Amino acid sequence: MTRTDRLAWLLPSAMADVPAEGAGRPRRTVRDWVVDSTMFLLAAFVGLLASETSAKYNSEAVVLADQLLGAAAVCALWLRRRWPAGLAVALSLVSVVAPVAGGAMLASLFSLAVRRPFREVAWIGAIAAAASVVQVFIRPDPETGTLLSIGIGFVLILLVTAWGMLVRSRRKLVEALRERARRAEAEAELRAEQAQRLAREAIAREMHDVLAHRLTLLSVHAGALEFRPDAPPEQVARAAGVIRDSAHEALQDLREIIGVLRAPGEGGEENRPQPTLETLDALIDESRQAGMKVVLDSDLDEPAGVPVATGRTVYRIAQEGLTNARKHAPGAEVTVTVRGRRGDGLTVDVANPAPDGPVPPVPGSGQGLIGLTERATLAGGRMTHGPAPDGGFALHAWLPWPA
Repeated sequence: MTRTDRLAWLLPSAMADVPAEGAGRPRRTVRDWVVDSTMFLLAAFVGLLASETSAKYNSEAVVLADQLLGAAAVCALWLRRRWPAGLAVALSLVSVVAPVAGGAMLASLFSLAVRRPFREVAWIGAIAAAASVVQVFIRPDPETGTLLSIGIGFVLILLVTAWGMLVRSRRKLVEALRERARRAEAEAELRAEQAQRLAREAIAREMHDVLAHRLTLLSVHAGALEFRPDAPPEQVARAAGVIRDSAHEALQDLREIIGVLRAPGEGGEENRPQPTLETLDALIDESRQAGMKVVLDSDLDEPAGVPVATGRTVYRIAQEGLTNARKHAPGAEVTVTVRGRRGDGLTVDVANPAPDGPVPPVPGSGQGLIGLTERATLAGGRMTHGPAPDGGFALHAWLPWPA
């Protein structure tokens, strides 16, 4: 049981969210029973005082009629939650001929102001005020003057009405704050779900880059076997091994991508570490084993101090640059340059000269460089790419490295 549930008995039924039994009305809470009983007793006490005053100046028949009407009016207060408007109008009319019903009438006006909008309260309050004026002339109080009786009636009606409207406005404020809290909780849950979905998509994009790298290796070596059927057995065996390993790794990456997109938190970073700057050497070695000529020129002030996210972005930029060079300039020497220090930022350059001869078209999505540019921008940096003056291709990126 939550704290709100334990303290629900201290709240009005309209604010405690207590479900009704059988009907659509909320069930009375303990506080409602205490308030209803108190108002019943106060209305009965006011009726007794009025009855004693009436007994001094009226016959026994009139006093008996007053007492019966007063008792009926007080007992009718238990219906004020179900029919507040009708009860207030009825008790206002009864109070014209039976002053002992004045306390019950005031209680019904208070209940009406708590539960109904101002427009409805205003015209019923006007009826009650008119009834109090008429009652002064039909059943005058010899102990109180006419003007004083009218003034007291107006003041009491205004006081109970204003009090009820104040209670209503406070309840509306509490309900608005509660609804705002519920909406904030729902929005927080929605933001959490969106963040989780974006994280899964980011992991999938990371794995997609790795998968594209594997498939490019596979395509290059399969093409080499196709165009070099007379290659030495050692080269054929090596190419076949690279194809086998690349196909196996690509299958594993594809399974992880599907797992990440299908089930949150499964098959992602928990099973395969994400690449960082420390794994850049392994990427270069893998490309060299695939037959590429790669030169790595890395001069970092503090390699261990590079943020993990920045190092991962460097890895992705170098990976995409090597993949493009393998596709569009096979056999050309690729230079990967990494420079930087704290406070100045970190630069990555991937450059390759023009290919020696015509290059057969390689199918691809063409979205890799666009994705890298977006990745660098999100990391707070920038990236440019395009043809080099010597006919090759150059890729340059700058990433922030806080001091």
